[in-house]
Amino acid sequence: MSTTVSTQIQLAARPIGWPTAADFTTARVELGELGADQLRVVNEYISVDPYMRGRMSDAKSYAAPFALGETMTGGAIGRVVESTSKSIPVGSVVLHQFGWRDVVQEDAAGFRVVPELPGVPLSVYLGILGMTGLTGFVGLTAIAGMKPGDTVFISGAAGAVGTAAGQIARLMGAGRVIGSAGSDEKVALLKEKYGYDEAFNYKSGPVRELLAAAAPEGIDVFFDNVGGDHLEAALDVFNPGGRAALCGAIAGYNVTDRKVGPDNMVNMITRGLSLKGFTLGSYLDLAPEFNANMSKWFAAGEIAFDETVVDGIDHAVDAFLGMMRGANTGKMVVRTAAMTDLIG
Repeated sequence: MSTTVSTQIQLAARPIGWPTAADFTTARVELGELGADQLRVVNEYISVDPYMRGRMSDAKSYAAPFALGETMTGGAIGRVVESTSKSIPVGSVVLHQFGWRDVVQEDAAGFRVVPELPGVPLSVYLGILGMTGLTGFVGLTAIAGMKPGDTVFISGAAGAVGTAAGQIARLMGAGRVIGSAGSDEKVALLKEKYGYDEAFNYKSGPVRELLAAAAPEGIDVFFDNVGGDHLEAALDVFNPGGRAALCGAIAGYNVTDRKVGPDNMVNMITRGLSLKGFTLGSYLDLAPEFNANMSKWFAAGEIAFDETVVDGIDHAVDAFLGMMRGANTGKMVVRTAAMTDLIG
């Protein structure tokens, strides 16, 4: 292999408020010869995700912060172009967490081989068939205990996790699925493509009023990706015994002042509500159950998905910043340079 330089995106500074391009830098890293049981992989897609914003801060959290001057980690998928591994040969498609780089060289233990699906881009393993879909499944089942017939509200429903969670809720027998999104076009997509029974544009008015109108008989389950006014609105309309899976709070990720909390938390007591936050790493044991269900649904043509694709590793930061501002529909991924550009 003649090309031994990997283009990598690194965190240069800890953002204050909204991240900017100045918080990142691009490094060209020369790769050495493979060691024992190692792979060299040319990435085809890398993932950018909301949780990455939290790890750019050095505040105490569920995971260690990204280190300054080191390459951003996260989900990626690519093909093996060199191997000293007995178990993973050249040509294999592999998933990994080595993140924002076009070529990765690491021990074989850090990669997982996945099959290619005819007519389906490899990026699907970073979205609906991967951690994104699993997040929706875990939140609805293990956290919120969704039951057939429940009315389910999903905030940020046009994003990667939201589109997955809405379909999973419907396929698992939800009586009604309601979503919020940031534009009229996304609202239409939720209802026409993803099977949502009702959806509203949260930018068109107070969320408390919009959700009350969309759910006149209340909600039983809330899958929250947004927090803030969406959580407050859900607390207003919860039925007795309602349950919330708190997956994300993107409304507050970039704020620099302390926000006042919901003014209706007393409803948790009077209605016997349960609100539980979660991160996926504690529930990976549910992956086999998710894979069995999702494989069946996907093969039957019961799952739709959208991707917003940004081309070029040098545009990974643009993709991340766009995703944080809601520029994506479905999963946001970065398609790195073609393999012919990276290998000689």
